[in-house]
Amino acid sequence: MPVNTSHGSVADSAEPATGGRLRAISSVAAALVLSVGFDVFLHAGLLARVYVEPSPFLLPPEEAFRRIPLGYLTFLGLTLALFWLLRRLDIRGSLTGFRYGATAGAVVWGALTVGLFSISTATLPLLAGWWIGQTVELGLAGAVLGAAANRVPLKRIWVIVAVLVVALVAVTIALQSLGLAPAMKLVRVERLGPGSGR
Repeated sequence: MPVNTSHGSVADSAEPATGGRLRAISSVAAALVLSVGFDVFLHAGLLARVYVEPSPFLLPPEEAFRRIPLGYLTFLGLTLALFWLLRRLDIRGSLTGFRYGATAGAVVWGALTVGLFSISTATLPLLAGWWIGQTVELGLAGAVLGAAANRVPLKRIWVIVAVLVVALVAVTIALQSLGLAPAMKLVRVERLGPGSGR
């Protein structure tokens, strides 16, 4: 007499599916965290001097600071798109993931920077810094996603990401402390009303 095992098979298949989703979410989160860490190093360290120069293209520092979360939302969108691409191509391994991520970054950010150069007052050093930096940034995200796809333990991935982010922030602080990069300060300008004694 055949035994109905459908309930057991459904439960068994649901558990790996749930684990797969959690692994995907964790790997995307790790890739995003590393991207943000490198972004801090890029803009507050390597490119900081470009931002303190007067430019009609850039927002004032205080307004730009308020809009940082919007920029990080775009990182999330790009990381999700890269996750989808690497999964569709069955890319595995950190080095292969870095290569594909950097290639995608070079294409996406290259097109953006060329477009900005053609219609805006953005300087060439700023655009070149964005292009190269964001290419590396998406490459790092690809390395994390590729490692996760290759079944590297998530705990190990998160430890490596945490160490790299701390190192990037420490180097950024060192660059500013040594005067190699200007410290990013937000200056709040008070609007003085009529009759103000100050």
